[in-house]
Amino acid sequence: MHLVSDNPIADPAVLLDDPVAVVAAGAIPWRVVKDRLEVLLIHRPRYDDWSWPKGKLDPGETIPECAVREIEEEIGLRAPLGIPLPAIRYRVASGPKIVHYWAVKVEGALIRPDGKEVDAVKWCSAETAATLLSNPSDVEPLQHLTAAHERGDLATWPLIILRHAKAKPRSSWTKAEGERPLAATGIRQAQAVKRLLQAWRPMRVVTSPWVRCIATVAPYAKAVDAKVKQVEALTEHRHARSPRKTAAVVEALFDKQRPVVLCTHRPALPTVLKQLSGHMPPRLRPLLPDSDPYLAPGEMVICHVAMGKKPRIVSVEQFKPFDD
Repeated sequence: MHLVSDNPIADPAVLLDDPVAVVAAGAIPWRVVKDRLEVLLIHRPRYDDWSWPKGKLDPGETIPECAVREIEEEIGLRAPLGIPLPAIRYRVASGPKIVHYWAVKVEGALIRPDGKEVDAVKWCSAETAATLLSNPSDVEPLQHLTAAHERGDLATWPLIILRHAKAKPRSSWTKAEGERPLAATGIRQAQAVKRLLQAWRPMRVVTSPWVRCIATVAPYAKAVDAKVKQVEALTEHRHARSPRKTAAVVEALFDKQRPVVLCTHRPALPTVLKQLSGHMPPRLRPLLPDSDPYLAPGEMVICHVAMGKKPRIVSVEQFKPFDD
């Protein structure tokens, strides 16, 4: 698994290279009430502390999947992940522990503590939360969230670029290129893609109509009843003839300001990523893949776009689905 994020305090990709005994993930739930930012603290009776909802990675699970699962199990909240926040690292009895965090917007959802791991919750201002947190390290992601809110970068929607899962080799396929299907490995990857995409839950799917792209997004689209739009300009052949039309498809994704995933082919990725780079500040552009093959089969780039009239990407992440 690979993770890249715009993280000024601690880069999770670097931290994961160090020996880590425990990997966990969670979120800072937030809302705005009367123009005032509030965050949700949880109380854990086992430790008698105040912290953020989080938990350890299960076998066969990616970090984003873990974060979504844990916040649902601990406080009954089903919500997509927002911008990535700084990961924190500290020592526990078994050794170094790293916890990855995301911002999660709470829009009218009812919070239900599970009563076992979490027996109470508290909405409060960021300033109050900083004084109540039992682990001083938990203040770091809070500071990042607060700064993002002040910049107008906290309310966002995800734009996801997905390379189709592994297809059967070209050398062994004699029919039309657009009909080349997924390999057995690719079929498994498509199921993993289905699970990982639910961390952001885009209800719009824009895809090349070629079989290997359709087969990659189909399990996810069926699971969440997402709307699927097939676009010829995302195929390898159409991209080779007119990269500008492929770029125009990417540009059009910004219009509706709603979560979306675009599935295409390796040869089209440089054009797709270049179009995205035009909507992000220079500090983020190095986080985009810049060399062939750009993304592995089934891998995805998640860009969070700030709400507003002018498209502005404020964070970049990169994940592979779990590979069994």
